[in-house]
Amino acid sequence: MQQQETPSQENFKRTMKVRHLVMLSLGGVIGTGLFFNTGYIISTTGAAGTLLAYLIGALVVWLVMVCLGELAVAMPETGAFHVYAARYLSPATGYTVAWLYWLTWTVALGSSLTAAGFCMQYWFPTTPVWLWCLVFCIAIYLLNIVSTRFFAEGEFWFSIIKVVTIIAFIILGAGAMFGFIPMKDGSAAPGLNNLTASGWLPHGTLPILMTMVAVNFAFSGTELIGIAAGETEQPQKALPLAIRTTVARLIIFFIGTVFVLAALIPMDQAGIVKSPFVLVFEKIGIPYAADIFNFVILTAILSAANSGLYASGRMLWSLANENTLPRCFAQVNRRGIPVLAITVSMLGGLLALFSSVIAPDTVFVALSAISGFAVVAVWLSICASHYVFRRRHLAAGGSLQQLAYRAPLYPLTPILGFLLCLLACVGLAFDPSQRIALWCGIPFVLFCYAAYHVTHRRNLKAGEANDVA
Repeated sequence: MQQQETPSQENFKRTMKVRHLVMLSLGGVIGTGLFFNTGYIISTTGAAGTLLAYLIGALVVWLVMVCLGELAVAMPETGAFHVYAARYLSPATGYTVAWLYWLTWTVALGSSLTAAGFCMQYWFPTTPVWLWCLVFCIAIYLLNIVSTRFFAEGEFWFSIIKVVTIIAFIILGAGAMFGFIPMKDGSAAPGLNNLTASGWLPHGTLPILMTMVAVNFAFSGTELIGIAAGETEQPQKALPLAIRTTVARLIIFFIGTVFVLAALIPMDQAGIVKSPFVLVFEKIGIPYAADIFNFVILTAILSAANSGLYASGRMLWSLANENTLPRCFAQVNRRGIPVLAITVSMLGGLLALFSSVIAPDTVFVALSAISGFAVVAVWLSICASHYVFRRRHLAAGGSLQQLAYRAPLYPLTPILGFLLCLLACVGLAFDPSQRIALWCGIPFVLFCYAAYHVTHRRNLKAGEANDVA
Protein backbone atom coordinates (compact mmCIF):
# COMPACT_ATOMS: atom_id res chain seq x y z
CA MET A 1 0.00 0.00 0.00
CA GLN A 2 1.42 3.35 -0.98
CA GLN A 3 2.05 5.69 1.92
CA GLN A 4 0.13 8.95 1.77
CA GLU A 5 2.17 12.11 1.64
CA THR A 6 1.89 14.14 4.83
CA PRO A 7 2.84 17.73 5.31
CA SER A 8 6.31 18.17 6.71
CA GLN A 9 9.20 20.53 6.59
CA GLU A 10 10.76 18.32 3.92
CA ASN A 11 8.09 19.38 1.40
CA PHE A 12 9.97 22.65 1.03
CA LYS A 13 13.28 22.81 -0.77
CA ARG A 14 16.26 24.65 0.75
CA THR A 15 17.05 26.66 -2.36
CA MET A 16 17.51 30.18 -0.95
CA LYS A 17 21.02 31.54 -0.50
CA VAL A 18 22.24 34.30 1.83
CA ARG A 19 21.89 36.96 -0.88
CA HIS A 20 18.29 35.86 -1.48
CA LEU A 21 17.52 35.99 2.26
CA VAL A 22 18.99 39.49 2.72
CA MET A 23 17.27 40.89 -0.34
CA LEU A 24 13.96 39.17 0.49
CA SER A 25 13.94 40.96 3.81
CA LEU A 26 14.97 44.30 2.28
CA GLY A 27 12.41 43.80 -0.48
CA GLY A 28 9.65 43.20 2.04
CA VAL A 29 10.56 46.37 3.96
CA ILE A 30 11.33 48.90 1.22
CA GLY A 31 7.81 49.27 -0.11
CA THR A 32 4.47 50.89 0.60
CA GLY A 33 5.29 51.99 4.15
CA LEU A 34 8.40 53.95 3.19
CA PHE A 35 7.22 55.25 -0.18
CA PHE A 36 3.71 56.36 0.87
CA ASN A 37 3.23 56.26 4.67
CA THR A 38 6.18 58.59 5.23
CA GLY A 39 4.14 61.41 3.72
CA TYR A 40 1.34 60.76 6.22
CA ILE A 41 3.82 60.70 9.12
CA ILE A 42 5.46 64.00 8.05
CA SER A 43 2.04 65.68 7.80
CA THR A 44 1.11 64.40 11.28
CA THR A 45 4.30 64.83 13.34
CA GLY A 46 6.38 67.36 11.41
CA ALA A 47 9.93 66.86 10.12
CA ALA A 48 11.76 66.47 13.43
CA GLY A 49 8.99 64.28 14.84
CA THR A 50 9.20 62.00 11.79
CA LEU A 51 12.95 61.56 12.23
CA LEU A 52 12.49 60.79 15.93
CA ALA A 53 9.68 58.31 15.18
CA TYR A 54 11.83 56.47 12.63
CA LEU A 55 14.80 56.36 15.03
CA ILE A 56 12.58 54.75 17.67
CA GLY A 57 11.23 52.39 14.99
CA ALA A 58 14.79 51.40 14.03
CA LEU A 59 15.54 50.57 17.68
CA VAL A 60 12.40 48.41 17.88
CA VAL A 61 13.37 46.58 14.68
CA TRP A 62 16.85 45.85 16.03
CA LEU A 63 15.45 44.54 19.33
CA VAL A 64 12.93 42.28 17.60
CA MET A 65 15.40 41.02 15.01
CA VAL A 66 18.07 39.93 17.49
CA CYS A 67 15.38 38.11 19.49
CA LEU A 68 14.17 36.43 16.30
CA GLY A 69 17.75 35.65 15.30
CA GLU A 70 18.40 33.58 18.41
CA LEU A 71 15.15 31.66 17.95
CA ALA A 72 15.50 31.10 14.19
CA VAL A 73 19.13 29.93 14.32
CA ALA A 74 18.26 27.47 17.10
CA MET A 75 15.08 26.30 15.31
CA PRO A 76 14.97 27.19 11.57
CA GLU A 77 11.39 26.44 10.52
CA THR A 78 9.01 27.73 7.86
CA GLY A 79 6.28 29.74 9.56
CA ALA A 80 8.62 30.24 12.49
CA PHE A 81 6.78 32.82 14.62
CA HIS A 82 3.70 30.86 15.47
CA VAL A 83 5.72 27.69 16.09
CA TYR A 84 7.83 29.54 18.68
CA ALA A 85 4.77 31.18 20.25
CA ALA A 86 2.96 27.84 20.48
CA ARG A 87 6.00 26.16 22.03
CA TYR A 88 7.01 28.84 24.53
CA LEU A 89 3.82 30.82 25.23
CA SER A 90 0.76 28.64 24.53
CA PRO A 91 -0.73 26.70 21.60
CA ALA A 92 -3.63 29.18 21.39
CA THR A 93 -1.17 32.08 21.21
CA GLY A 94 0.74 30.34 18.44
CA TYR A 95 -2.47 29.83 16.50
CA THR A 96 -3.42 33.50 16.96
CA VAL A 97 0.05 34.75 15.96
CA ALA A 98 -0.10 32.75 12.75
CA TRP A 99 -3.43 34.29 11.78
CA LEU A 100 -2.21 37.76 12.77
CA TYR A 101 0.80 37.43 10.52
CA TRP A 102 -1.37 36.14 7.72
CA LEU A 103 -3.58 39.20 8.28
CA THR A 104 -0.49 41.45 8.29
CA TRP A 105 0.59 40.49 4.82
CA THR A 106 -2.79 39.85 3.29
CA VAL A 107 -3.97 43.34 4.25
CA ALA A 108 -0.55 44.80 3.35
CA LEU A 109 -0.98 43.16 -0.04
CA GLY A 110 -4.20 45.13 -0.40
CA SER A 111 -2.60 48.44 0.58
CA SER A 112 0.41 47.75 -1.68
CA LEU A 113 -1.76 47.12 -4.71
CA THR A 114 -3.78 50.26 -3.92
CA ALA A 115 -0.50 52.23 -3.76
CA ALA A 116 0.54 50.71 -7.10
CA GLY A 117 -2.74 51.99 -8.52
CA PHE A 118 -1.86 55.48 -7.22
CA CYS A 119 1.47 55.22 -9.07
CA MET A 120 -0.25 54.32 -12.33
CA GLN A 121 -2.67 57.23 -11.95
CA TYR A 122 0.35 59.55 -12.10
CA TRP A 123 0.60 58.65 -15.82
CA PHE A 124 -3.03 57.71 -16.46
CA PRO A 125 -5.07 60.05 -14.22
CA THR A 126 -8.43 59.10 -15.78
CA THR A 127 -8.12 55.33 -15.20
CA PRO A 128 -9.57 53.90 -11.95
CA VAL A 129 -7.26 52.51 -9.27
CA TRP A 130 -9.16 49.20 -9.12
CA LEU A 131 -8.30 48.37 -12.74
CA TRP A 132 -4.57 48.52 -12.02
CA CYS A 133 -5.11 46.53 -8.83
CA LEU A 134 -6.65 43.73 -10.86
CA VAL A 135 -3.76 43.67 -13.34
CA PHE A 136 -1.14 43.57 -10.57
CA CYS A 137 -3.08 40.91 -8.63
CA ILE A 138 -2.73 38.54 -11.55
CA ALA A 139 0.96 39.33 -12.10
CA ILE A 140 1.95 38.83 -8.43
CA TYR A 141 -0.02 35.60 -8.20
CA LEU A 142 1.68 34.12 -11.26
CA LEU A 143 5.14 35.07 -9.99
CA ASN A 144 4.52 33.22 -6.71
CA ILE A 145 3.29 29.92 -8.11
CA VAL A 146 6.16 29.27 -10.54
CA SER A 147 8.87 28.21 -8.05
CA THR A 148 10.53 29.36 -4.83
CA ARG A 149 13.90 29.82 -6.55
CA PHE A 150 12.30 31.86 -9.36
CA PHE A 151 10.49 33.95 -6.76
CA ALA A 152 13.68 34.48 -4.72
CA GLU A 153 15.77 35.38 -7.78
CA GLY A 154 13.14 37.82 -9.00
CA GLU A 155 12.92 39.38 -5.54
CA PHE A 156 16.71 39.67 -5.40
CA TRP A 157 16.84 41.81 -8.55
CA PHE A 158 13.75 43.81 -7.59
CA SER A 159 15.46 44.63 -4.30
CA ILE A 160 18.72 45.61 -6.02
CA ILE A 161 16.74 48.19 -8.02
CA LYS A 162 15.18 49.51 -4.81
CA VAL A 163 18.49 49.80 -2.98
CA VAL A 164 20.13 51.64 -5.88
CA THR A 165 17.09 53.94 -6.08
CA ILE A 166 17.22 54.77 -2.37
CA ILE A 167 20.94 55.60 -2.59
CA ALA A 168 20.35 57.77 -5.68
CA PHE A 169 17.46 59.52 -3.95
CA ILE A 170 19.56 60.34 -0.89
CA ILE A 171 22.41 61.72 -3.04
CA LEU A 172 20.19 63.76 -5.42
CA GLY A 173 17.92 64.94 -2.60
CA ALA A 174 20.89 66.11 -0.55
CA GLY A 175 22.17 67.95 -3.64
CA ALA A 176 18.83 69.76 -3.96
CA MET A 177 18.76 70.57 -0.24
CA PHE A 178 22.06 72.43 -0.39
CA GLY A 179 21.72 74.03 -3.83
CA PHE A 180 23.95 71.77 -5.93
CA ILE A 181 20.86 70.81 -7.97
CA PRO A 182 18.45 73.71 -8.77
CA MET A 183 14.79 73.70 -7.80
CA LYS A 184 12.39 73.60 -10.75
CA ASP A 185 10.61 76.85 -9.84
CA GLY A 186 13.88 78.71 -9.33
CA SER A 187 13.40 79.05 -5.58
CA ALA A 188 16.35 78.95 -3.20
CA ALA A 189 17.62 75.66 -1.82
CA PRO A 190 15.65 74.82 1.34
CA GLY A 191 18.68 73.58 3.28
CA LEU A 192 17.48 72.51 6.72
CA ASN A 193 14.76 75.15 6.97
CA ASN A 194 11.81 72.77 6.55
CA LEU A 195 13.04 70.67 9.47
CA THR A 196 12.18 73.45 11.90
CA ALA A 197 9.85 75.73 9.86
CA SER A 198 6.80 74.58 11.83
CA GLY A 199 8.74 74.16 15.07
CA TRP A 200 10.59 71.09 16.29
CA LEU A 201 7.40 69.31 17.35
CA PRO A 202 4.51 71.46 16.02
CA HIS A 203 1.81 69.23 17.54
CA GLY A 204 3.74 68.05 20.59
CA THR A 205 4.95 64.52 21.34
CA LEU A 206 1.58 62.73 21.13
CA PRO A 207 1.62 62.46 17.29
CA ILE A 208 4.90 60.52 17.54
CA LEU A 209 3.14 57.94 19.68
CA MET A 210 0.14 58.00 17.33
CA THR A 211 2.28 57.24 14.27
CA MET A 212 4.52 54.54 15.77
CA VAL A 213 2.39 51.75 14.30
CA ALA A 214 2.66 53.43 10.89
CA VAL A 215 6.44 53.55 11.37
CA ASN A 216 6.51 49.90 12.43
CA PHE A 217 4.39 49.06 9.38
CA ALA A 218 7.06 50.77 7.26
CA PHE A 219 9.71 48.54 8.89
CA SER A 220 7.59 45.36 8.66
CA GLY A 221 9.13 42.72 6.45
CA THR A 222 12.43 42.36 8.30
CA GLU A 223 10.92 39.35 10.06
CA LEU A 224 10.59 37.56 6.70
CA ILE A 225 14.04 36.18 7.51
CA GLY A 226 12.38 33.96 10.10
CA ILE A 227 9.68 32.83 7.66
CA ALA A 228 12.23 31.87 4.99
CA ALA A 229 14.58 30.07 7.41
CA GLY A 230 13.09 26.69 6.51
CA GLU A 231 13.88 27.20 2.81
CA THR A 232 17.42 28.55 3.25
CA GLU A 233 20.73 26.76 2.71
CA GLN A 234 22.84 26.53 5.90
CA PRO A 235 20.49 28.63 8.07
CA GLN A 236 22.96 28.66 11.02
CA LYS A 237 25.38 30.72 8.91
CA ALA A 238 22.92 32.57 6.69
CA LEU A 239 20.51 33.91 9.33
CA PRO A 240 22.96 35.85 11.57
CA LEU A 241 24.61 37.44 8.52
CA ALA A 242 21.23 38.36 7.02
CA ILE A 243 20.04 39.89 10.29
CA ARG A 244 23.17 42.03 10.77
CA THR A 245 23.27 43.32 7.20
CA THR A 246 19.52 43.90 6.95
CA VAL A 247 19.23 45.95 10.14
CA ALA A 248 22.33 48.03 9.34
CA ARG A 249 21.15 48.81 5.81
CA LEU A 250 17.63 49.62 6.93
CA ILE A 251 18.81 52.15 9.48
CA ILE A 252 21.02 53.87 6.88
CA PHE A 253 18.42 53.78 4.11
CA PHE A 254 15.38 54.72 6.19
CA ILE A 255 16.92 57.45 8.35
CA GLY A 256 18.80 58.93 5.37
CA THR A 257 15.71 58.86 3.19
CA VAL A 258 13.37 60.30 5.82
CA PHE A 259 15.89 63.09 6.57
CA VAL A 260 15.94 64.14 2.89
CA LEU A 261 12.13 63.89 2.56
CA ALA A 262 11.51 65.91 5.69
CA ALA A 263 13.98 68.59 4.56
CA LEU A 264 12.49 68.97 1.07
CA ILE A 265 8.73 68.65 1.73
CA PRO A 266 6.98 71.25 3.89
CA MET A 267 4.71 69.68 6.49
CA ASP A 268 1.52 71.10 4.91
CA GLN A 269 2.30 69.56 1.48
CA ALA A 270 2.84 65.97 2.64
CA GLY A 271 0.19 63.27 2.25
CA ILE A 272 -0.41 59.78 0.86
CA VAL A 273 -2.26 60.17 -2.44
CA LYS A 274 1.02 61.02 -4.18
CA SER A 275 4.30 59.46 -3.02
CA PRO A 276 6.53 62.00 -1.23
CA PHE A 277 9.39 60.72 -3.41
CA VAL A 278 7.57 61.80 -6.56
CA LEU A 279 6.65 65.10 -4.90
CA VAL A 280 10.33 65.78 -4.23
CA PHE A 281 11.38 65.15 -7.81
CA GLU A 282 8.60 67.29 -9.16
CA LYS A 283 10.26 70.12 -7.24
CA ILE A 284 13.76 69.36 -8.56
CA GLY A 285 14.70 70.56 -12.01
CA ILE A 286 15.87 67.19 -13.40
CA PRO A 287 13.99 66.21 -16.59
CA TYR A 288 11.81 63.10 -16.24
CA ALA A 289 13.17 62.42 -12.72
CA ALA A 290 9.65 62.21 -11.25
CA ASP A 291 8.58 59.75 -13.97
CA ILE A 292 11.64 57.57 -13.44
CA PHE A 293 11.18 57.50 -9.69
CA ASN A 294 7.47 56.82 -10.01
CA PHE A 295 8.33 53.77 -12.12
CA VAL A 296 10.93 52.55 -9.63
CA ILE A 297 8.49 53.10 -6.74
CA LEU A 298 5.92 51.06 -8.65
CA THR A 299 8.34 48.13 -9.00
CA ALA A 300 9.32 48.48 -5.34
CA ILE A 301 5.72 48.34 -4.16
CA LEU A 302 4.99 45.32 -6.35
CA SER A 303 8.13 43.68 -4.96
CA ALA A 304 6.84 44.21 -1.41
CA ALA A 305 3.47 42.77 -2.45
CA ASN A 306 5.31 39.81 -3.94
CA SER A 307 7.07 39.19 -0.60
CA GLY A 308 3.77 39.61 1.23
CA LEU A 309 2.00 36.94 -0.79
CA TYR A 310 4.96 34.61 -0.21
CA ALA A 311 4.79 35.18 3.57
CA SER A 312 1.02 34.83 3.94
CA GLY A 313 0.94 31.66 1.82
CA ARG A 314 3.70 30.05 3.91
CA MET A 315 1.87 30.96 7.11
CA LEU A 316 -1.30 29.17 5.97
CA TRP A 317 0.84 26.17 5.00
CA SER A 318 2.42 26.19 8.45
CA LEU A 319 -0.97 26.29 10.19
CA ALA A 320 -2.07 23.25 8.22
CA ASN A 321 1.27 21.56 8.91
CA GLU A 322 0.52 21.97 12.63
CA ASN A 323 -2.94 20.40 12.07
CA THR A 324 -4.88 23.58 12.90
CA LEU A 325 -6.17 23.99 9.34
CA PRO A 326 -7.42 21.35 6.87
CA ARG A 327 -4.59 19.28 5.37
CA CYS A 328 -5.35 20.55 1.88
CA PHE A 329 -3.61 23.83 2.78
CA ALA A 330 -0.40 21.90 3.53
CA GLN A 331 -0.22 20.28 0.11
CA VAL A 332 2.58 21.45 -2.14
CA ASN A 333 3.11 20.73 -5.81
CA ARG A 334 6.17 18.99 -7.26
CA ARG A 335 8.04 22.31 -7.29
CA GLY A 336 7.44 22.78 -3.55
CA ILE A 337 4.80 25.53 -3.91
CA PRO A 338 1.73 25.58 -1.58
CA VAL A 339 -0.64 26.64 -4.38
CA LEU A 340 -3.91 26.52 -2.41
CA ALA A 341 -2.45 28.51 0.51
CA ILE A 342 -1.16 31.17 -1.90
CA THR A 343 -4.49 31.31 -3.73
CA VAL A 344 -6.48 31.88 -0.54
CA SER A 345 -3.97 34.53 0.62
CA MET A 346 -4.56 36.39 -2.61
CA LEU A 347 -7.80 37.56 -0.95
CA GLY A 348 -5.78 40.59 0.10
CA GLY A 349 -5.66 41.61 -3.53
CA LEU A 350 -9.45 41.44 -3.70
CA LEU A 351 -9.57 43.59 -0.57
CA ALA A 352 -7.50 46.17 -2.48
CA LEU A 353 -10.02 46.16 -5.30
CA PHE A 354 -12.83 46.77 -2.82
CA SER A 355 -11.01 49.55 -0.94
CA SER A 356 -9.82 51.33 -4.07
CA VAL A 357 -13.35 51.52 -5.46
CA ILE A 358 -14.80 53.00 -2.25
CA ALA A 359 -12.22 55.55 -1.05
CA PRO A 360 -8.59 54.76 -1.88
CA ASP A 361 -7.01 57.67 0.00
CA THR A 362 -8.81 57.18 3.35
CA VAL A 363 -9.05 53.38 3.23
CA PHE A 364 -5.31 53.17 2.48
CA VAL A 365 -4.43 54.62 5.91
CA ALA A 366 -6.91 52.25 7.60
CA LEU A 367 -5.49 49.21 5.77
CA SER A 368 -1.95 50.23 6.72
CA ALA A 369 -2.99 50.68 10.37
CA ILE A 370 -4.65 47.24 10.54
CA SER A 371 -1.59 45.62 8.96
CA GLY A 372 0.68 47.59 11.29
CA PHE A 373 -1.28 46.50 14.39
CA ALA A 374 -1.03 42.86 13.31
CA VAL A 375 2.72 42.97 12.69
CA VAL A 376 3.38 44.74 16.01
CA ALA A 377 1.35 42.02 17.77
CA VAL A 378 3.55 39.42 16.05
CA TRP A 379 6.67 41.30 17.18
CA LEU A 380 5.29 41.22 20.74
CA SER A 381 5.09 37.43 20.50
CA ILE A 382 8.67 37.18 19.15
CA CYS A 383 10.04 39.14 22.13
CA ALA A 384 7.98 37.13 24.63
CA SER A 385 8.93 33.79 23.00
CA HIS A 386 12.62 34.68 23.09
CA TYR A 387 12.43 35.66 26.77
CA VAL A 388 10.87 32.30 27.69
CA PHE A 389 13.12 30.29 25.32
CA ARG A 390 16.36 31.55 26.90
CA ARG A 391 15.05 30.94 30.45
CA ARG A 392 13.95 27.37 29.60
CA HIS A 393 17.19 26.64 27.76
CA LEU A 394 19.27 27.58 30.80
CA ALA A 395 16.85 25.92 33.25
CA ALA A 396 17.16 22.64 31.30
CA GLY A 397 20.94 22.69 31.84
CA GLY A 398 21.87 24.23 28.50
CA SER A 399 24.71 26.71 28.17
CA LEU A 400 25.00 29.98 26.27
CA GLN A 401 27.85 28.47 24.25
CA GLN A 402 25.39 25.96 22.77
CA LEU A 403 23.51 28.83 21.09
CA ALA A 404 25.08 29.56 17.72
CA TYR A 405 23.58 33.07 17.80
CA ARG A 406 22.77 34.95 21.00
CA ALA A 407 20.76 38.15 21.39
CA PRO A 408 22.87 40.70 23.31
CA LEU A 409 21.86 42.33 26.62
CA TYR A 410 19.39 39.61 27.63
CA PRO A 411 16.88 40.03 29.36
CA LEU A 412 16.78 43.77 28.57
CA THR A 413 16.46 43.13 24.82
CA PRO A 414 13.17 41.16 24.79
CA ILE A 415 11.64 43.19 27.64
CA LEU A 416 12.36 46.58 26.04
CA GLY A 417 11.23 45.31 22.62
CA PHE A 418 7.97 44.05 24.13
CA LEU A 419 7.25 47.33 25.96
CA LEU A 420 7.96 49.52 22.92
CA CYS A 421 5.69 47.38 20.72
CA LEU A 422 2.94 47.55 23.35
CA LEU A 423 3.31 51.34 23.52
CA ALA A 424 2.90 51.58 19.73
CA CYS A 425 -0.43 49.73 19.95
CA VAL A 426 -1.62 52.12 22.67
CA GLY A 427 -0.79 55.03 20.35
CA LEU A 428 -3.43 53.88 17.86
CA ALA A 429 -6.17 54.85 20.30
CA PHE A 430 -5.22 58.54 19.95
CA ASP A 431 -5.43 58.74 16.13
CA PRO A 432 -9.00 58.74 14.69
CA SER A 433 -7.77 57.76 11.22
CA GLN A 434 -5.96 54.67 12.58
CA ARG A 435 -8.23 53.76 15.50
CA ILE A 436 -10.06 51.26 13.29
CA ALA A 437 -7.01 49.01 13.68
CA LEU A 438 -7.93 48.50 17.33
CA TRP A 439 -11.63 48.02 16.58
CA CYS A 440 -10.70 45.34 14.03
CA GLY A 441 -7.52 43.96 15.58
CA ILE A 442 -8.61 43.28 19.19
CA PRO A 443 -11.83 41.41 18.22
CA PHE A 444 -9.78 39.47 15.62
CA VAL A 445 -7.35 38.35 18.35
CA LEU A 446 -10.20 37.32 20.66
CA PHE A 447 -11.91 35.47 17.80
CA CYS A 448 -8.70 33.56 17.03
CA TYR A 449 -8.30 32.45 20.65
CA ALA A 450 -11.94 31.31 20.74
CA ALA A 451 -11.61 29.54 17.36
CA TYR A 452 -8.53 27.68 18.58
CA HIS A 453 -10.24 26.35 21.66
CA VAL A 454 -13.33 25.29 19.66
CA THR A 455 -11.30 23.50 16.98
CA HIS A 456 -8.92 22.03 19.58
CA ARG A 457 -11.79 20.48 21.50
CA ARG A 458 -13.27 19.14 18.27
CA ASN A 459 -9.93 17.61 17.27
CA LEU A 460 -9.58 16.01 20.72
CA LYS A 461 -13.08 14.47 20.45
CA ALA A 462 -12.32 13.21 16.96
CA GLY A 463 -9.06 11.69 18.23
CA GLU A 464 -10.84 10.01 21.15
CA ALA A 465 -13.47 8.60 18.79
CA ASN A 466 -10.77 7.17 16.55
CA ASP A 467 -9.05 5.60 19.56
CA VAL A 468 -12.32 3.95 20.63
CA ALA A 469 -12.95 2.70 17.12
